Amino acid sequence: MSLKPSATIRYTAMRLGIFVGCLVVVAGLVQLRWVPAGLGDANAAWVVLLALVLSAPLSYVLLRKQREEMSQQISGRVAGAKEKLAANRSQEDQADDAARV
Repeated sequence: MSLKPSATIRYTAMRLGIFVGCLVVVAGLVQLRWVPAGLGDANAAWVVLLALVLSAPLSYVLLRKQREEMSQQISGRVAGAKEKLAANRSQEDQADDAARV
């Protein structure tokens, strides 16, 4: 049995990696003064916010395949949970019907 990480964990890790990469790039651009450093003492917040704004569309475009794989995995889990719930309900209904007879 191979230990393959779930699609959710892999997608989250890749998205975090893109954010960290953007954070490093933005921090470097701020240090080189190619990008404004923010207002007053807001330098760190500015860098993080700009990295978030840049990483979101990059993740959307670059991680399309992983996002679809994760979505399929989650929808499969939801379908399984619905089936179990329906089975439990039918067992409860049968037990209730048997108790009334």
